[in-house]
Amino acid sequence: MPSAPYRRPVPTGSLPATRPAAIIFDLDGTLVDTVATRIAAWQAAFAERGIPAQPAHVAELIGSDGRRLAREVAAAAGVTLATDDDEEIDARSGAIFTDLNREPRPLAGARDLLSGLDAAGLRWAIATSSRRDQVAASVGALALARPPLVVDGTHVEHAKPAPDLLLLAARTLDVAPITCWYVGDATWDMRAAVAAGMTPIGVTSGAVDAAALIASGARVVVSSLADLGAALD
Repeated sequence: MPSAPYRRPVPTGSLPATRPAAIIFDLDGTLVDTVATRIAAWQAAFAERGIPAQPAHVAELIGSDGRRLAREVAAAAGVTLATDDDEEIDARSGAIFTDLNREPRPLAGARDLLSGLDAAGLRWAIATSSRRDQVAASVGALALARPPLVVDGTHVEHAKPAPDLLLLAARTLDVAPITCWYVGDATWDMRAAVAAGMTPIGVTSGAVDAAALIASGARVVVSSLADLGAALD
């Protein structure tokens, strides 16, 4: 993987002309194909509470702080959650997800891109709103040569769209946020990257399209991590 400047364009927008100090990735819908499983888990958790949850609405909120997701879906159904109900629904959704997420699959280009970054000596990490006990199967599916740095929702008080996860990942990598790229599939990823001062790169392998990612601040949108890897090459 050569140093800057990059010569090959990506489908929408253009990469910065300088090499990043690090690239930070979302997990669900970005590195692994788990968005449909996430939606199913949330619907099941809401159903247990008798709260109607529209799949399209849940899909739009995937990637955001789970407590926020619980409150917004409940409010859309005309339900006001009692104190701590949002935490309980979030935790229950995570437990159901762990049961369902038996054989997650890496998304196109994920393994090759991460291996290429390692070979090039470019630091990278994963920053996900998911709780710690929910990420093991998905990270394991990547079959990486080394355990990655993972910053999850249990490490911060406020998950995405707050920038806390991303900023903690940058601090742990010992790099300035402004020198980092953040790659994600959700509008919440793009908003968090903007708030963190990172370059937001959207990938349409999740639940939203390029227009939504751009509207949320994406500088570049690719259809898969294979496309991003090709652009870096």
